[in-house]
Amino acid sequence: MSTDNVCKLLAEKYPQDFARWLLAGESPVKVLKTELSIEPIRADSVTFLRTTSRILHIEFQTLTKSTPPIPLRMLDYFVRLVRQYDVPITQVVIFLQETNNEIAFTEEYVNEMTSHRYRVIRMWEQDSPMFLNNPALLPLAPLTRTYSPEQLLSQVAQSVAKIPSKESRQEIAAYTEILAGLKFEKDLIRRFLSEDMMRESVIYQDIEQKGEKKGEEQGKQKEALSFCMLLLNQRFGELESSIVEKVEVLSVEKLEALGVALLNISQMDDLIAWLEEKSTP
Repeated sequence: MSTDNVCKLLAEKYPQDFARWLLAGESPVKVLKTELSIEPIRADSVTFLRTTSRILHIEFQTLTKSTPPIPLRMLDYFVRLVRQYDVPITQVVIFLQETNNEIAFTEEYVNEMTSHRYRVIRMWEQDSPMFLNNPALLPLAPLTRTYSPEQLLSQVAQSVAKIPSKESRQEIAAYTEILAGLKFEKDLIRRFLSEDMMRESVIYQDIEQKGEKKGEEQGKQKEALSFCMLLLNQRFGELESSIVEKVEVLSVEKLEALGVALLNISQMDDLIAWLEEKSTP
């Protein structure tokens, strides 16, 4: 899902901040490859803290349903990491969307022969100040505990506005809107983020510029296609060739529409349905 990919990107881009949050310590951090040996299996984010010789494995979850179930997956990851690196391992499952499902409150795998423990963080139980005050964690702030959605989103927008680098501000703003969609209605998000802040984001800036630019049609189509493929790859990973082919033949206008539609599309089935509809003459 798009939200999981956003979290993975954040953890890989700001590993020190995530390690400081989850391990409460200062250590140089190296991001490990996320493909583990022996019938490759991918974890959302694996970071290695060199000075403490410890691996921090972060698993981001929007849904509680998983195949295999999350507790068994954590045991599987743990065994593979131990076999490959033979160092202490801290595992953390971060649930993004509020739920009462027991999996979100389960912190171990147990059967009659073995048990394995890991940490669980439920974002809706976290206090917001730490996230509001750290640009790397700021996109997660809308998911934290609040009794006033309007106040929280207002604080998030103010924190985004304070980021000095325009490029970083645009990037963090885009990630923040995507994650906020897990908790708040689109109209409320746009009131605080889209209308005031997101016009500066890479997404909106690119779409608006494409709408205004006059020039060679081939150049415009190439630029729009590059932008949409970037969004698609971030959201769904490597795409099947059949889907890529359908995107490549879209007109500039339809590519722009796809860029906007991707703010709300999170499932591959929805993307396929959208492309089928737009491919109809």
